[in-house]
Amino acid sequence: MMRLSRSVVGSAEADAVTRVLCEDGYLGMGSEVQKFEEDIASFLGVPASHVVSVNSGTAALHLAAESAVGDISGAEVLIPSLTFVASFQAVRAAGAVPVACDVLEKNGLLDLQDAERRLTEHTKAVMPVHYAGNPGDLDAVYAFASKHDLRVIEDAAHAFGCQYRGRRVGSFSDVACFSFDGIKNITCGEGGCIVTSDEVIAERCRDARLLSVAKDTEKRFSGQRSWDFDVERQGWRYHMSNIMAAIGRVQLGRFEQEFAPARRELAQRYREKLRRVAGIALLEENSDTYVVPHIFPVRILDGKREFASQLLEQKGIQVGRHYKPNHLLTLFGGGRESLPIAEKLYSELLTLPLHPALTLSDIDEVCSVLIQSIR
Repeated sequence: MMRLSRSVVGSAEADAVTRVLCEDGYLGMGSEVQKFEEDIASFLGVPASHVVSVNSGTAALHLAAESAVGDISGAEVLIPSLTFVASFQAVRAAGAVPVACDVLEKNGLLDLQDAERRLTEHTKAVMPVHYAGNPGDLDAVYAFASKHDLRVIEDAAHAFGCQYRGRRVGSFSDVACFSFDGIKNITCGEGGCIVTSDEVIAERCRDARLLSVAKDTEKRFSGQRSWDFDVERQGWRYHMSNIMAAIGRVQLGRFEQEFAPARRELAQRYREKLRRVAGIALLEENSDTYVVPHIFPVRILDGKREFASQLLEQKGIQVGRHYKPNHLLTLFGGGRESLPIAEKLYSELLTLPLHPALTLSDIDEVCSVLIQSIR
């Protein structure tokens, strides 16, 4: 079976975990987490104080939304409907209201014109989702936010290591949230982080991941605990462990020379093989972006998606469907309102295998079966 996605880990990650287990001996949040945050900050070119690691990408989105808008009763956040449910659940968990917006047919990213129609006096933030690693037109997103006095919380779960106009995603963001789960561009096994230049948001997130025990991060990083402390806000047990950070540090070291080139080369092979095939449409990337793709979705036209999916699965090739639009889910409206482009893409999108353990021959095999199914 050719896997749709998988973790690419090995002896270096195992050695790092063994070091934490046998040499450090402290498995919770400590110096290894601090070093991982420093490594991420160095990679992005930002101060270490701008990076707050947590135990999942969803936790990152939750704390970001809570810290940016959650104190405002009834605050609304504009989100493209075509995203994993984590984006919507995180905003809802923060006490805000996720507002589903339609997407652009060419790339599945937030349609700002549709978002503008959904603005109300309660709208406090916009959450662009970098679908498949594509940050899209971030200048337009930030101009939209500036025009309407909104915070920007980038759901960059797919986009670690991606660039916009020569700058890494997260290095210039209002707030950006990354995921480091098992199949992302780098993994900690599970994990994520918030990156923000807003010191107030960073400090709120830093405390909130440790049950809002004030300044507990400083104690943890020095191998101590807070005993006489105060708590002023709701907090959560969202901190990253030293084990997770140890894996992440090794993965980060492999990213630029191994993972990023592999993902980009495999995606380019797909584009070369499929760009001229009638019945298949590729999602667009603009020239301002450097995409390290987390997934590779394509559009299967003319109602042939299910047949193509079945044939690929029969040949031992896993495929996916990213994602069911959130406005169709019961909790977020159950389809009471139509978002026609998101729904159209949902009926066409098929995600093909993509991870650094694949070879160009694997991609050729996938394309051969897919083209056969279309014809």
